[in-house]
Amino acid sequence: MTGYDHTPVLPEETIGSLAIVPDGIYVDGTAGGGGHSKLIAERLSDRGRLIAVDQDEEAVRAASDRLRNYGDRVTIIRDNYRNIKLILNDLGIREVNGIILDIGVSSHQLDDAGRGFSYMKDGPLDMRMDRSSSITAADIINNYEESELYSIIRRYGEERYAGPIAKGIVKARKAGRIETTLGLSEVISSSVPAKAKRTGGNPAMRTFQALRIEVNHELDALSESLDIMIDLLAPKGRLSVITFHSLEDRIVKECFRRNENPCTCPPDFPVCVCGKKSRGICVNRKAVTAGDKELESNPRAHSAKLRIFEKK
Repeated sequence: MTGYDHTPVLPEETIGSLAIVPDGIYVDGTAGGGGHSKLIAERLSDRGRLIAVDQDEEAVRAASDRLRNYGDRVTIIRDNYRNIKLILNDLGIREVNGIILDIGVSSHQLDDAGRGFSYMKDGPLDMRMDRSSSITAADIINNYEESELYSIIRRYGEERYAGPIAKGIVKARKAGRIETTLGLSEVISSSVPAKAKRTGGNPAMRTFQALRIEVNHELDALSESLDIMIDLLAPKGRLSVITFHSLEDRIVKECFRRNENPCTCPPDFPVCVCGKKSRGICVNRKAVTAGDKELESNPRAHSAKLRIFEKK
């Protein structure tokens, strides 16, 4: 094994949401260490198929090891899920019965200080999920203009002190490049008011989230992919998405609602004349969240929200 230990969140709820057909074709677009993928694969017959995708080479190795006993039932591909249409085209697959996405950083990536995702452990300011990518968090911190830093931290981190933090970063880097996670955390801590350190958790949390999203283009990948994934679903096929913060959840919720009710006619029109037809239904009006038992064993599940869309 590679040491890639990743406990899947909402495992029963997510697998149940797919309404798995044993002979069906499924895609895990964020395979990670293969936790959700294994749960899918063990429910498939020899005629079923799972396509497990991840952009992280360590995740691909771990998933390959975890899923090795399922043979031809599983195909593992290193790529970004935003390329799902090309991936399936290359495999000769036109439609699938289900797709799952578990968005965001994995527990393994957070625990490995060398990946640079954690503000609690010292490591290089990296944050790349795909380490073949050229831009790291250090590049952003040391090269972006103050206005760009402010925009990223405010938009992606929803950080109320984005202004002082951006200013503090620019001031600190004049004395030398900011290269480490704890180095950046110290700059952030010294840039925010004392009251911000007494409430709301670690003051670096939101800025690190913002940098991770910027480095990996996470929200762009999500918003660009959901409609395509719905296109690829067979009738009664399901798309199940787990998110971990409001920005992701908002994208998923709005996409699902738009696909369920795309009509753009004014509310007072007696009949629809725009011609836009519903593509399916939102299976759950309220996001599925973790129960007390799971929260005790897996704190990462605390902010997880699962939404499900079923195609007509």
